[in-house]
Amino acid sequence: MEHDTLNPDNILDSVNNPADLKQIDTEKFPVLAQNIRDMMIDAVSQTGGHLGAGLGVVELTIALHYVFNTPDDKIIWDVGHQAYPHKILTERKDKIHTLRKSGGLSGFTKRTESIYDCFGAAHSSTSISAALGMVVANDLSTEKNHHIAVIGDGAMSAGMAYEALNNAGALNKKIIVILNDNNMSIAPPVGAMSNYLTKLWSGKTYQSFRETARKFAEAIGAEKTAKKIEEFTKGLTVGGTWFEEMGFHYYGPLDGHDLNTLIPVLENLRDNEDKPVLLHVVTQKGKGYAPAEAACDKYHGVVPFDPVTGIQKKSSASAPSYTNVFADALIDIAKNDDKIIAITAAMPGGTGVDKFITHYPDRAFDVGIAEQHAVTFAAGLSTQGYKPFCTIYSTFLQRAYDQIVHDVTIQSLPVRFMIDRAGLVGADGATHAGSFDTAYLGCLPNMILMAAGNEQDLMDMVKTAANINHCASAVRYPRGNGTGMICRDAQILPIGKGEIVRQGQKIALLSYGGRLSECLKAADIFKNEYGYDITVANAKFAKPLDNQLITSLANTHDIIITIEEGSIGGFGSFVLHFASQENLFQKCTFKTMFLPDIYQDHDTPEKMYADAKLNADAIICKIKENM
Repeated sequence: MEHDTLNPDNILDSVNNPADLKQIDTEKFPVLAQNIRDMMIDAVSQTGGHLGAGLGVVELTIALHYVFNTPDDKIIWDVGHQAYPHKILTERKDKIHTLRKSGGLSGFTKRTESIYDCFGAAHSSTSISAALGMVVANDLSTEKNHHIAVIGDGAMSAGMAYEALNNAGALNKKIIVILNDNNMSIAPPVGAMSNYLTKLWSGKTYQSFRETARKFAEAIGAEKTAKKIEEFTKGLTVGGTWFEEMGFHYYGPLDGHDLNTLIPVLENLRDNEDKPVLLHVVTQKGKGYAPAEAACDKYHGVVPFDPVTGIQKKSSASAPSYTNVFADALIDIAKNDDKIIAITAAMPGGTGVDKFITHYPDRAFDVGIAEQHAVTFAAGLSTQGYKPFCTIYSTFLQRAYDQIVHDVTIQSLPVRFMIDRAGLVGADGATHAGSFDTAYLGCLPNMILMAAGNEQDLMDMVKTAANINHCASAVRYPRGNGTGMICRDAQILPIGKGEIVRQGQKIALLSYGGRLSECLKAADIFKNEYGYDITVANAKFAKPLDNQLITSLANTHDIIITIEEGSIGGFGSFVLHFASQENLFQKCTFKTMFLPDIYQDHDTPEKMYADAKLNADAIICKIKENM
């Protein structure tokens, strides 16, 4: 039955938690599903966020909370993009319009936000591992709760999901894994496993079984049920082929929007299974909202938009985004260097690699949600003389640290890491903040570290990285738009050399990365207030340090303050270590400014940097404290 022919009453008004849900006639659930979609669209149109995935799992979310006794039974949502309907049904609908806003709901599941969020999730492919840990803990404590991991097909491209499946099958404990198959992660899914079932269904064994089932249906006059029979044969002939070998009972694929099927199947799995189970459901990302259904990315992540037309609000910034500056710079140098390769891990649009793909499709690779593989894949390319640019958000590069150490830097392989979203990222919050890359890469031998203070820096650093062939290199740059600072063509930088941007006296600000504009702003404020200039230097490199620049500043200034949008243990720590080794503390006072040693909650980037005391006002305060 279509939504527009159903009772238009807002059933959601009477549902505040899963207990309320169980009091409703299941025949009214389709209306409830539409109510939830309407609330989601209205909220996200105002706040921005991840819309498409949640729209696709509305019916599944209703069915799970109806069948299981949450929060005693545990639902673990992979990634968290799909959790907005879950939040609406678990005592948070009145706050849904605060998504990703200051003091409001997180865009992901968060343990401190609700007892219904049993595991925080913002990076993918963790749900099965976490659920299995809860299952084992449940058995050890003799509790009898159910545990359900909901994982998308895109997240199944990550090796961690298979490690968990393998362990779960070996332990042979009851865990319910729901594979949400919408043929869409963030970008269209890639890799052999994403096409595994499709390939098997098109094979001779399944085709023969399907034809037999079709003829049987015709013979008994059941043509109308032929489609259901076909879906059944898929599960019977194919689904078990792989998952059954892993130790799971496989069921599906089922229509993830058909509540009349979902509910009884989930009830059967709840009551009748005592070993690992995988339920394969097919959903439509962006379901129920025409603009999302029509969009290439199904409105995976959106800025505020017009809920009627779906048109997203355009940025008013005149300067290009750092992501686009990187993409254009890489495309430009690739014109004359056929060894340039671009690699992304399921984020072609977010990293700018999609632009590179349009120019050089044979030299661009989206490896899926598989950062570990991306790094070692890049290492393999570099052994053959190619120049891979491994383009990954700072927060996601953390997932591949072992590969950076063992497969890249130990072998001195010239992989170029382009680290997008360095620093604080705003509404995505702590899980997506690029806080740690300078610290965790800076301790590695055979690694050159750069950070762009503006767009010109980034262009120069891309060209510089392309010409570093003796070791690994990394360039970090912020999220968002630049400062409008592009004044010439890209040039190759001298390795380990910074520059004086503004010459002053007594006080020197030594900036590494995206806070350079705030340092210049602080210098303007200071001159207006005290009548003389302070020095602003752009370090550009954290490794190797510009030792000559630091020594010169120490010899000519009373105070040096380092500023970076990274954690303790990064650029400032490197400077302090050098100053200690060279006895520079006897000549000059050194102070450091870096991100606080906490995980900051989501807010606007401006507010987050103010809270972190890394804006111009905070720099002025730091100067005054040490005058």
